[in-house]
Amino acid sequence: MKLKNIFFLFVGVLCSQITISQEGLPIYTDYLTDNYYLIHPSMAGIANCTKVRLTARQQWFGHEDAPKLLTLSINGRVGETPSAFGGILYTDKNGYHSQTGAYVTYAHHLMFSRSELDLNMLSFGLSAGFIQYKLDETTFLFDGPDNIIDGIVQSETNFNIDFGFSYHYLDYYAHATVKNVLKNSGINNDIEITSNLRRYLFSVGGVFGRLGSEWSYEPSIMYQYKEGTQEASIDINGKVYKEMDFGKLWGGISYRNSFDGAQYIDGSGISSQKLRQITPILGVDYNQFMFAYTYTYQMNSLVFTNGGFHQLTLGYNFNCRKEKYDCKCPAVN
Repeated sequence: MKLKNIFFLFVGVLCSQITISQEGLPIYTDYLTDNYYLIHPSMAGIANCTKVRLTARQQWFGHEDAPKLLTLSINGRVGETPSAFGGILYTDKNGYHSQTGAYVTYAHHLMFSRSELDLNMLSFGLSAGFIQYKLDETTFLFDGPDNIIDGIVQSETNFNIDFGFSYHYLDYYAHATVKNVLKNSGINNDIEITSNLRRYLFSVGGVFGRLGSEWSYEPSIMYQYKEGTQEASIDINGKVYKEMDFGKLWGGISYRNSFDGAQYIDGSGISSQKLRQITPILGVDYNQFMFAYTYTYQMNSLVFTNGGFHQLTLGYNFNCRKEKYDCKCPAVN
């Protein structure tokens, strides 16, 4: 019976795509809350303001040691130059595993248009940072000596880099990023796949709206691929914006679907399911402040709990310059 319970717990963890040891900064849908810089270093300083973003994510309220994530980021241009800098601090805890990371970013933005009215810009970004991983084995239960379980708090600090580019043309954009370019050593005698955290991200989208209208619409997709485990998933997103006297109201929805499934015993045989999540988003820009809330619901039949994932994002913009580009491009203007 104990083995069966462990098996079901293991499947639930796989299907929920929660963060495991040495995952690096998790890729959720927080990038859709005006925070593309979290996943694409080339987006540092892309906007006409310096941006500060604080994000808190809590999964499965009421469950002990449920996954939680805190991120703090800042990015902005260096005066009127094409250079920009950014920084990210984060802490992520999931049961016995936890990690703390810090990144610094340099980005460079090249303008191809003859004037700044027409947006035609190619951007490059490089992030470098350290991540400290911890595995707390002090409360592990085992019947006797084990070569794998040491019964201590194991830790490892690794250095890694992210590299990517972004291209903005009028109301359209595309991003490509390679995260965790370097291979790292694992902790607790991890196998090869835990040292290869390389992840490829591709995003494309555009913003549409009639000339002079207060409404605009932004469809986008984001594809990610993990090299070590050969897992892939896609986000299909839609957002709506409405201009207001005090700023902007916006909302949307994101659907995530994995291309890989996990097998489990359903009582009558072996079944399989793929990760499926849906995330509604609601946000408001009020003068120089931004607030957003997202709720992620797991659509799988077998989950750890029916409770969803709550996320709050607070933002502040400063050192703002006049909007330069004649386009519906909220990430830039």
